[in-house]
Amino acid sequence: MESGPHFSKRTYFERNFNALAIKILPGEYHVTDDNIIISTVLGSCVSVCIYDSSNGVGGMNHFMLPGEAQKKGKPVDPSARYGTHAMELLLGHFIKLGGRQASLEAKVFGAGRVMDGMSDVGRQNADFALDYLTARNIQLSAVDVGDIYPRKLIFHPNTGQVFVKKIRKQAM
Repeated sequence: MESGPHFSKRTYFERNFNALAIKILPGEYHVTDDNIIISTVLGSCVSVCIYDSSNGVGGMNHFMLPGEAQKKGKPVDPSARYGTHAMELLLGHFIKLGGRQASLEAKVFGAGRVMDGMSDVGRQNADFALDYLTARNIQLSAVDVGDIYPRKLIFHPNTGQVFVKKIRKQAM
């Protein structure tokens, strides 16, 4: 089931896991009940990985900013670049595929402070994600946020297993 412009369909072969993968970029998400992995690379952005162990439905998003751009109290850009919209898209699609919110488990990653001298938008992103999940009584099973390093994530949506690689050296 595909859904909208923010739903990633970008496939590649992840040779380290010998598996087909979906790559998501900032402002995208993917939810599936197929035996496929989902990957992304994060700096100050945050990804929330969710899965339902009872039926093998899982998904991941990748958002850049916690809230939405507003003008006169109304959203002006309903984009998955913003945590509020990214979470609604992820959960909505999850439910459409048969996932049950009552049996959800979530894991939160990213929010690195990868550039010196900049505001800590990563911390704001992480706080948003954690508050969002808590407010909806979604069980949180893992958190790896903060620090100064970007991260590469590999998520197995059928099992909920996540592999995280901190990227410690950047090529010049």
